[in-house]
Amino acid sequence: MDKPKRILAIDDERINLRVIGGLLRNLGHEPILTESFAEARQLLDPSVDLVLLDVMMPETDGFTVARHIRSMPGVSDVPIIMVTALTSKQDRLKAVEAGANDFISKPIDLTELRVRMGSLLKMKESQDEVKRYQAELEEMVAVRTSALKMALDNVQESQRVILSAHLETIHRLASAAEFKDEETADHIQRMSRYCALLASRLGLPDAEVDLILQASPMHDIGKIGIPDSILLKPAKLTPDEWEIMKRHTIYGARILGDSSFELLRVGEIIAMAHHEKWDGSGYPKGLSGEDIPLYGRICAVADVFDALTSRRPYKEAFSNEKSLEIMRAGHGSHFDPRILDEFFADFDRVQQIQKEVLA
Repeated sequence: MDKPKRILAIDDERINLRVIGGLLRNLGHEPILTESFAEARQLLDPSVDLVLLDVMMPETDGFTVARHIRSMPGVSDVPIIMVTALTSKQDRLKAVEAGANDFISKPIDLTELRVRMGSLLKMKESQDEVKRYQAELEEMVAVRTSALKMALDNVQESQRVILSAHLETIHRLASAAEFKDEETADHIQRMSRYCALLASRLGLPDAEVDLILQASPMHDIGKIGIPDSILLKPAKLTPDEWEIMKRHTIYGARILGDSSFELLRVGEIIAMAHHEKWDGSGYPKGLSGEDIPLYGRICAVADVFDALTSRRPYKEAFSNEKSLEIMRAGHGSHFDPRILDEFFADFDRVQQIQKEVLA
C-alpha cells in the first residue's frame, strides 16, 4: 500500500475544512487543515505533497497565497489545486498566473478530487525522487571530492618526500665528487645560493630560480672521474694534467645525461657549460657569447667568485677585494658582462650569503 500523502487544505470556512478532511481521509491521505495562510506558513514544509487552496478568503485571497507559496524556499514547487466557485476564463488565467496547477469546483466531488490530485501527486513524487537522488549525488560528490583531495594531498606529500630524497641524493653525490676537499660542502651551498641570487636578479621565474638553486651543486660532479693526483695536486698542473682536469665537464654531463628528470637535465647543462667563457676561450666546447647556455654563464660567475675566495690545495683564499678585481678583468672576456654587472650590483647580498655559510 502506498504511503499516505500529506495534503494541506487552506479554507477560511471550518465546515469546508471538515468536508475536505473527510474526503481526503476517504482517499487514504493525511489532511492538514488550516483556516489562514498565516498558520499555513508554519505548517508548509517539504513533507507536504499538495495544497488545496480556497480562492475566496477574506484576509488573503487564494491568488495572493499561491504567489506567496511560489516564493517560499524549499516548497515553491509544491502542487497547488485551487478550490473555487469561479468559472470564468479570466479567473482561471489569473489562478494559473499566480501559480496554480489545477482547479476543482465547489462543491467538491470525491471522484473528481481523486482524479485531479492523482496526476499532481505522481508529479510531486517524481520531483521528490529527483531531489533525493540529487541530494544523494551531491553527498556522494562531496565525499568523493573530499577523498580525492585527501588522495591528492597524500600524492603531493609523497612527491615532496621523493623530491627531497632525490635532492639529498644528488647533493651527497655532488659532495662525493670532491669529497677530499674539506671546503666542498660549504662551496656547494654558497655557490648554489649565488646562482639563485643571480637568476632572480635576471628576472627568471621563481620555479626556474629554484631549479638552478637545486641543480647548480652538480656543476663539478664529473670530478669523481679525475685522479686524486691531479685533483689534489698542490701545485700548477702540467699541460697534460690540465687536459685531464678539463674532462670533468664532459664526465659530469655524461653522468647526468639522458635523464627524464628536469633537475638532472639542468644539472647536465651546468656541468658541461660552467667553464665556457664569453670570448670563446673556455672549455670543453669553446662556446662564446649567448651560445653558452644561460645556466652555465650564471654558474661561471658564482663558481669563480667562490673559488677565488676559498682555500684550495694549490692556493690560499683571496680577499673579496682581490677577487672582485680579478673578476672585473674578466668582464666581457671570461664572464657575460650583464650577469657580472648584476653580481656587482648586489654584492651586499653576496657577502651576506658568504657570512651565512662559513667555511
